[in-house]
Amino acid sequence: MTSSSALFETTIKSLPFVHRGKVRDIYAVDADQLLIVQTDRLSAFDVILPTAVPAKGKILTALSQFWFDKLAHVMPNHLTGIAPELVVAADERGQVQDRAFVVQRLKPLPIEVIVRGYVIGSGWNDYQRTGAICGIPLPPGLKLAERLPGGAIFTPSTKAPAGQHDENISLADVEKQLGKDLTAKVSQKAIQLYTEAADYALSRGIIIADTKFEFGLDDTGELYLIDEVLTPDSSRFWPADRYQPDQNPPSFDKQFVRDWLEQQDWNKKAPAPELPQDVLRQTVEKYQEALRLLT
Repeated sequence: MTSSSALFETTIKSLPFVHRGKVRDIYAVDADQLLIVQTDRLSAFDVILPTAVPAKGKILTALSQFWFDKLAHVMPNHLTGIAPELVVAADERGQVQDRAFVVQRLKPLPIEVIVRGYVIGSGWNDYQRTGAICGIPLPPGLKLAERLPGGAIFTPSTKAPAGQHDENISLADVEKQLGKDLTAKVSQKAIQLYTEAADYALSRGIIIADTKFEFGLDDTGELYLIDEVLTPDSSRFWPADRYQPDQNPPSFDKQFVRDWLEQQDWNKKAPAPELPQDVLRQTVEKYQEALRLLT
């Protein structure tokens, strides 16, 4: 179920278990705080793969911490600064060391906050079909992976239940759920976060083509940046020196695994095939290189 030295699933007994997501295991610290542990699980096509990627959770945690610190001036985030080792039993500290956050309990928004700076993935499919992404009209004649000429756009999607696929939705759909004022604030903050991060990353040789943020609200209605942020799990990272429009750029993210899976005889439903050692090794190297270049 797991490759050597990788953490596929946590077994913390000293705290009440709350939820197991595709990558993160969540426990209750108290009424106001949660422990979020980044495991080494990897998901692709909304299916959790049976092979864990060694050290992946630690890399994602370090990268998220870097971005939370760097972007704290844009909006508050859910980190409490409490060391995860302090909230679990002594014999469980190995499961949380360098791969967990103690965070405020907030109410997550019911949408995926996606920002795109380039036309790729489901956005490219939308554009080819309709000339728009999430109802936002774009200039004709854009090439695959081309930078959006008018700057980054907010392209929200649904939050699908486990095993189902998120679907792109329009701004009007979001306004129905969140109201106009909150929708406008979410869009403005998301684009600011993406733009500042993308400008910085480009100076380090990485193009952030698009990313998915998670936002949450506290009891007073204050908006927070939550979950993980700007990692290869939630973003498309491309090496700037190998980028060319009109072709699928190489990447630092899960695309390498997706490409391998696409070549297998697999229907994209659980159970997924085991990853071979060379794919696993190259995936770890991609994640490590992204962390090194950015931080």
